[in-house]
Amino acid sequence: MRELRYGRAGVEKGQAVGLIVFLHGYGADGKDLLGLADPMAPHLPGLAFVAPDAPEQCRGGGFGFQWFPIPWLDGSPQAEADAGLVASAEDLNGFLDRLLEEEGLTPDRLVLVGFSQGAMMSMHIAPRRDREVAGIVAISGRLLRPEVLAEEAKVKPPVLLIHGDQDPVVPFSDMSKAGDALTAAGFPTYGHIMRGTGHGISPDGLGVALQFIRERLGITG
Repeated sequence: MRELRYGRAGVEKGQAVGLIVFLHGYGADGKDLLGLADPMAPHLPGLAFVAPDAPEQCRGGGFGFQWFPIPWLDGSPQAEADAGLVASAEDLNGFLDRLLEEEGLTPDRLVLVGFSQGAMMSMHIAPRRDREVAGIVAISGRLLRPEVLAEEAKVKPPVLLIHGDQDPVVPFSDMSKAGDALTAAGFPTYGHIMRGTGHGISPDGLGVALQFIRERLGITG
């Protein structure tokens, strides 16, 4: 199992009442999303924000990282992409287990916020964990292996799907495909369309994510 490097913001370690873990997209790094802690923290008092780097250097070029190879982008064989997903899922689950222990929190105080490939990882690992997290915010992502979700899911945390209707990278149609599969498998599923938005996070999308997180963690006031 590989150790994941990470950045952290928010309250001091051991003092958090809840935890947000950001999972970045293909070719990015943890810092790419950790900046969201600044606008989110005033609305999420007492929370810690953590953003790990994915375990592999991105094959598609640049200085970022990947959770698994993407054949149509980097020319890798599908078998390597499948193996990369399995390995990163193990790495990420181990990271989350250690993080929760260090922070003194239970999984029901954790929300995963993933963007693009990070959203794919969030929706892949959370249903297969032994204990349910508080929720998943999946932005501009895709549900991997929807055909086996119902069979392999151990828990069914609430999922908020957010997607731009002008996304040129991960098709907007993947939002409804994920929603259909999640709903059919019994997951509480919510959605928000970012009108006129490409492969990114709009202010209205961030606002909806904040409200979902506040509700899932019982934050009032």
